[in-house]
Amino acid sequence: MLISRPSLPTAVAAWLAPSQLATVIPLGALPPALNGVPFAPWLDVPATNAEWAGVAGQADIAEPAFALPPSKSPAAGVVVVEDDGRVWAVSPSNRFGGYDATFPKGRVDPGVNLQATAIREAFEESGLRVQILAHLVDCARTLTYTRFYLARRVGGNPALMGWESQAVHLVPQARLSTLLCNANDRVVIDALVRSLSGKQ
Repeated sequence: MLISRPSLPTAVAAWLAPSQLATVIPLGALPPALNGVPFAPWLDVPATNAEWAGVAGQADIAEPAFALPPSKSPAAGVVVVEDDGRVWAVSPSNRFGGYDATFPKGRVDPGVNLQATAIREAFEESGLRVQILAHLVDCARTLTYTRFYLARRVGGNPALMGWESQAVHLVPQARLSTLLCNANDRVVIDALVRSLSGKQ
């Protein structure tokens, strides 16, 4: 795919500085690990909807009923918080959907539940393997009604992001609203702030 406005990677040192924004492009340079978790490829990635439905990383958590509006398609996404407090985000290739950067998310496939969809989208768009921690927020987007989960990184390699993304970022919380500036992400950022402050 031809990228009309390529993203610029940061120096490797930025990954190790919790106050800094860090960016990697496909096959870009990374430290070998971050916060004790290696950057290593996920080797046994599910290959079918049935395998994704049973993917590890799903959690037995309290979730509200998913009230899908009649005009929307079901979708799920994930907000991955690193142990150093930064938050993972992706830059869709060629600003797809009008996003400079956003959280990994995507539509639900037949036979795949919301948590598994969120884990799949995190991998396909960011290269990360994640574990669900909690329900975060449900929100209407342009064409979908999307459930977002709070999650943590347990593996994967962001330099191996899928074709849908041209960069993966690790963003200090104070910079989320600046980098993720599409109005659709405002409700997700607000929910994250409430969750991390214990007010949700």
